[in-house]
Amino acid sequence: MGFPGARADEGDANYVLRGAPLDVSTSFRPGARFGPRELRHCAEPFEDYDHHTGQDFSALGVHDAGNIDPWNDVGEYLDFLAGDLSDTADDGRLPLLVGGEHTVSVAGVRATRPDVYVCLDAHLDLREAYMGNPLSHATATRRVLEHADRAVVLGARAGSEAEWDRAERADVTVVPPEEVGEWSRDLDGSVYLSVDIDAADPGFAPGTGTPEPFGLAPRDLRDVVRALAPDCVGFDVVEVNDRDDGQAAALGAKLLREFVFTHASRTVD
Repeated sequence: MGFPGARADEGDANYVLRGAPLDVSTSFRPGARFGPRELRHCAEPFEDYDHHTGQDFSALGVHDAGNIDPWNDVGEYLDFLAGDLSDTADDGRLPLLVGGEHTVSVAGVRATRPDVYVCLDAHLDLREAYMGNPLSHATATRRVLEHADRAVVLGARAGSEAEWDRAERADVTVVPPEEVGEWSRDLDGSVYLSVDIDAADPGFAPGTGTPEPFGLAPRDLRDVVRALAPDCVGFDVVEVNDRDDGQAAALGAKLLREFVFTHASRTVD
């Protein structure tokens, strides 16, 4: 089953959606491997037409290229995934990555080479390693900073003492949930935008691996997506699982569509 409305042939696509159901380092509630399936399913009832931009999703050139299933060696998997996404970006198409755990964002950033990585996330993900593993959902932002000049974490409210210390450096900006609405959003250069669904308060999106209370409302996430989409070279939604009645997946699918609608409407010559 493809993402509803993603009807374009690969050769005619402006956007290429790729599922990356990696789910090996989840430390509390597994199930992120079902994220791509759940997003595709929960997007089925959405109207094709978007009143906000006056566009039909099916007319915007989105191609669903299916999933790249993981294997035991996560490093090799991320290399392969980054290569696949690089092919998309090098062909002038914008990659839309659907996880899977947040670790897959490292491949998205490697492929698109943005100046700034912006993630909506409850957690800092700045650990050097977690439980001895340097390629973990808890190290995603740390690994991304090996490929991007700067990271902005929106909605963060959890992290170890060492992570908060790392966040004090000049290459990291942390915006707590209560300040996201006032964040200036003035960024220099290209942007890769990652949506970890746990940025949302778990009352709105309980289907995620590490829920963290006191988070963002769905409109907060939508407003950030709309504001940043025109400057983005890549986008992902991660950490959705199947542990709710579709709330997290519906929100993730809607945000992906909001990204495409806004990016398409504001980048037309």
